[in-house]
Amino acid sequence: MKKMIPFLLVLMLILVGCGTETGPSPLPAPQTDENSQFGVDQNINMDTIDQFLFREDVAYRDVRMLFDPADYAAIGGEADLTRTIEGFKIVPYPYLATLAQLPVEGAYNGECLFSVEWTAEGEVASAEANYRESMMILEELFPRNKAIFLMCGGGGYAQMTKELLIFLGWEETLLYNIGANWTYTGEHALELIVYPEYADEQNIYATWRADYAWIPFEKLQGLTGEGA
Repeated sequence: MKKMIPFLLVLMLILVGCGTETGPSPLPAPQTDENSQFGVDQNINMDTIDQFLFREDVAYRDVRMLFDPADYAAIGGEADLTRTIEGFKIVPYPYLATLAQLPVEGAYNGECLFSVEWTAEGEVASAEANYRESMMILEELFPRNKAIFLMCGGGGYAQMTKELLIFLGWEETLLYNIGANWTYTGEHALELIVYPEYADEQNIYATWRADYAWIPFEKLQGLTGEGA
């Protein structure tokens, strides 16, 4: 019996070890790259995002419009959302709140959940809900109990979203501006525009591939004006 005791102890340690589940490694704390014009994170960005995909503790959000009226071609960008990254839900920032000043013309100026005043430094000075459902929508699309990775084309919309969430009480240590999808070269791109050799060079806009958050403004209950 004494000879069996060491064997049993080793067996128990093996069984305990096999039954132990190891979760994902902790995320690095948000840290802004000092060289980034739009506050992109130093550690989690387009160069490293593939290492941080498909985590249960992260909400992945692409905050671009499917078809943006702003003239992003003038600064070397794309107005159409040609691709996103697997696992990202598309929640357009221009439908969330008033835009800060942009370096392009033709920016969206339509309905949005919050009316925002911006400071010259790019921070939110005030934010007022335009609909009774505004905060409910925001809290469901941007869960407070998870890290949130914010992505757009150049980094601007992502930073605006981050500033809005911080102003409205979201925990800053859970918010990451991961930057500009226009520069993404990883292995998990989800193409939303197909360029076929046939069909007379007409693009196929495969928007059905996207996980898209549609906000029906015409059905929302306005705090002022129609629907109040």
